[in-house]
Amino acid sequence: MTTDDATSLAPVGLGPFDEEVYRALLTCVDATPAALAERLGQPEGRVDGACGRLRALGLVIRMSGRRRRYTAVDPEAALEALVRERAGELDQVRGSALALSSIFHAARRQAGGGSTIELLNGPEEQGRWFVRLQHQVRSEMMVLDRPPYVLAAVNPVEPVRLDSGVHWRAIYAPEALEIPGAMDEIDDLTRRGEQGRVLPGLPLKLAIADRRIALLPLSMELGHAQGLVIRESTLLDALVELFEVYWARATPLGAPPVADGVPSAAPDEDRQLVQLLAAGLTDSAIARQLGLSTRTMRRRTRRLFDALEATNRFQAGLQAARRGWL
Repeated sequence: MTTDDATSLAPVGLGPFDEEVYRALLTCVDATPAALAERLGQPEGRVDGACGRLRALGLVIRMSGRRRRYTAVDPEAALEALVRERAGELDQVRGSALALSSIFHAARRQAGGGSTIELLNGPEEQGRWFVRLQHQVRSEMMVLDRPPYVLAAVNPVEPVRLDSGVHWRAIYAPEALEIPGAMDEIDDLTRRGEQGRVLPGLPLKLAIADRRIALLPLSMELGHAQGLVIRESTLLDALVELFEVYWARATPLGAPPVADGVPSAAPDEDRQLVQLLAAGLTDSAIARQLGLSTRTMRRRTRRLFDALEATNRFQAGLQAARRGWL
C-alpha cells in the first residue's frame, strides 16, 4: 500500500511503514499484529513494533485482554492533536530564529563580514519582514503605526502574539484611527493586553522586536518603498530611545478612568469622545468612529466643553487628564 505526497501523514511524524499499518487498521474494527502482518505480507515483529509506535502517538489503543489487539482512534481527533503538537513545536523554533539570527550576524560583524543594516526593496519584502518580526518576537514589541499600509490595516498576527504573552506597545498616528473599524480593532487589542497611544504628527513607521532588531520603512510611497532591517547597533539604540520619547509625548488610548486613585464618574461616551479629540482626529472621523452624524458629534463636543469648562480641544484635554479620563 502506498500514499502520494498529498495524503501522506509524514508531516505529523509517521514513517511510511507505520502509516501503512495504520491505514490497514483503519479498515477494520480491531486486529492483532499477527492478522495485520498476514494481510500486509510483513513479519509479525515488524508490525508489532509499528503498532507500539502508533500507540505512543495516540493513533491507536490497545484493547483489554491477554492477546495484543489494537483498534484505531477516530483520525479526525487523533491527527488534530498531532497537528497541534507539531504547530507548538514549530512556534518554538520560530521563536528561536530571531535569537539565532542575532548570533549569526554578530559573528559576521566581528569577523568583518555581514552587515548591521540590510536594505529591503519593495513593499512585499517589507511586509514579509513585518510578519516575520511579529512571529519571532519573544518578549517585547514596539511599534509606530501610521498609513499607508503594505499589508491590510487589520493585523491578524498581533492578537496571537498578545495571547502568548508578548508585551506590546503601539503609538498610532491619528490617520490610522480614522480608518473604518480601526477603533474597534484597537479596543480588542487593548483587551488582549496591548498598550496603545496616539501622537499627532507621527512622522515615520517603525517596528522593534525585543530591542534587538528593527524594521524601518524609508518611504511612505508604496510604489517606491524601501526599508531597512537594523540589527544590534548604536543606530538601533537610537531608534529605541526615539520610540520612548514619542511614547512619553503620546496620549494613552483606552486608559482606565481614574484620578487620585478614585474612579472617574465620567460616562464612557464622554471619555471616548475626549480621547478621540485629544488624538487629533477630524470631526468627521470622530463622528464616523462613534456612529454619529457630524452635527450630533459637534453638539456633544460643545456639551463636553461646557462640562469641562473648556473652550477648545487643548483645554478640554488638560481638564480631562486632570480628571483621569485620559
